[in-house]
Amino acid sequence: MSSIEVTNLQKTFQSKRKAEGLGGSVRSLFKPQYNIIEAVRGLSFQMETGELLGFIGPNGAGKSTTIKMLTGILHPSGGDAKVLGFVPWKERQKLAYHIGTVFGQRPQLWYHLPAIDTFRLFGRIFEIGDLETKKRIAFLAETFEIGDLLETPVRKLSLGQRMRCEVAASLLHHPKLILLDEPSIGLDVVAKQRIRDAIREMAQREKVGVLLTSHDAGDLEALCKRVIIINHGQIVYEDKVSNLKRRFLTAKLVEVRYADEVSKSFHIEGVEILKVGHYGVKLRFDIRTMSVEKVLAHVTAAGSVVDITISDPPLEEVIAKIYQTQDADADGTA
Repeated sequence: MSSIEVTNLQKTFQSKRKAEGLGGSVRSLFKPQYNIIEAVRGLSFQMETGELLGFIGPNGAGKSTTIKMLTGILHPSGGDAKVLGFVPWKERQKLAYHIGTVFGQRPQLWYHLPAIDTFRLFGRIFEIGDLETKKRIAFLAETFEIGDLLETPVRKLSLGQRMRCEVAASLLHHPKLILLDEPSIGLDVVAKQRIRDAIREMAQREKVGVLLTSHDAGDLEALCKRVIIINHGQIVYEDKVSNLKRRFLTAKLVEVRYADEVSKSFHIEGVEILKVGHYGVKLRFDIRTMSVEKVLAHVTAAGSVVDITISDPPLEEVIAKIYQTQDADADGTA
């Protein structure tokens, strides 16, 4: 059985045109004109029970709009969708008992109260007994390492601490599926890793499905088996994450900070030098032709390293490369 079935899902919005001049202002008052924005254009995909699926794309691609339709917050302009057998916008209340949601930029925890109060409230909302709620909170507190944070007002928590509490709260009622919209946005490397580890552990323990949107390719590598990439409201790529990595995530970015000044002639054979500052360098290399170990060996041999960061290129670059490949394939078959 599929957790999510989406068929030709569409969503359009109207935005009022800005009137120009006094005459235009008067006309727009009595006969306003609108622009039609197609946020989602005919999406069709399936997600299997217990699957960890990445659903990604650049800003404005339609990710959050799709998530909101799948949770019943928005009604579609066309098409069909079923989530755990429910039509979200028709059976939103019933569906809510079976799914968990986290919107990275829209907290569900009460800002001025300790997180434990929201957890207990959720227990009542989802009609969980007090004893079971207490046991569940204890289990989630251990899994997400938030036991010492629950009694602290949410406003005093760091962003990473708050997000761990947010994700834990979404799992209080034993959902079969969680939809995570940018759960790691704005987090540092350590905080991101903690969130990923906890989500992965919950998925393995309770067989909960995860639909994840993110701008961070690292989230996909750590959590997802399959990925769907959308842009301008349409699917531009759908495959296993392993195939995505092999074909498109072939570059790494390295930023290094040294204790002493860096030579302006800093050079590593086979590595692109993006920037050389007084105490740092930024590099880019292709993992198909140069190993990470070899680059790090050159970097550490060049001086005393204070800090080093290895990351993937921005997701926008990956999507641009996918488009280039599709265009090349189309030209080849034309």
